[in-house]
Amino acid sequence: MLTEPAPAKVNLFLHVARAKANGRHPLDSLVVFAGADAADQVSARPANTLSLTITGPAASTLGVGGDNLVLQAARALQQAAGVTSGAALTLEKHLPVAAGIGGGSADAAAALRVLTRLWNLDPLHARAVAPALGGDVPVALHGGSALMRGEGERVVPAALPGALPALLVNPGLPCPTGPVFAAFDDAGGGEHFAETALPTFDTVNQLSAWLSGQRNDLEAPACSLLPALAGVAATLAALPAAGLARMSGSGATFWVLFPTLAAARDAGHSLSQTHPDWWVRATLLGEPVL
Repeated sequence: MLTEPAPAKVNLFLHVARAKANGRHPLDSLVVFAGADAADQVSARPANTLSLTITGPAASTLGVGGDNLVLQAARALQQAAGVTSGAALTLEKHLPVAAGIGGGSADAAAALRVLTRLWNLDPLHARAVAPALGGDVPVALHGGSALMRGEGERVVPAALPGALPALLVNPGLPCPTGPVFAAFDDAGGGEHFAETALPTFDTVNQLSAWLSGQRNDLEAPACSLLPALAGVAATLAALPAAGLARMSGSGATFWVLFPTLAAARDAGHSLSQTHPDWWVRATLLGEPVL
């Protein structure tokens, strides 16, 4: 049995351009990954056919049919590499679904990695099939801090000065990606889009200060559709020792920075007491578990 982690993807900033003729939006985003505190896990063992079993606390939110992204990734890799053997895959699901942290994409990327090992393949096969599986899959396959550009197919590794202690919070509100992008378009978003030049940072504090001048272009459209999200952001900003707070991706997961991981854990414990139905995880961002 081989195992690969599938950590949550977090957009530290997300700039979105106007939609192209194909309906897709060019993006510019600084992406980091959470630690083992906020990750799924994909395992594989040899088998004659491809199969998928889903376990874990969030297993009930997913199906195991052919449309599951893990199986899509497995079949795409199998075809691209000419593999005739199968694999028994297990997805241990912890991350919330459709939450702006690329859970499905992380799972697909982990499946590509674990099957590359199981089938003893050239990693180029996985990189070749990743873009067609979804915009977040190439950066999730990379697994480290990076600038994600184009439609997600351009991944530029980013050297950051250290990991960011943070709290990830999802209030359990449905926030479908399609309507959020539609609201962004309806508001005339993306007019002044330009790719961002990433400075060199000597300290995490410098990085945090610079991020405060950036934005997530999908946060306002998401809050217009779900006004309760603004209340979530206000709740997080009021936590003791909380720093910068921002929505990740198209929502509804937020991240909030703290001076230490211990402070993030203390805040997370307090938040879980007052909002027991929220998904809350303290973690280090930018310290991949791959």
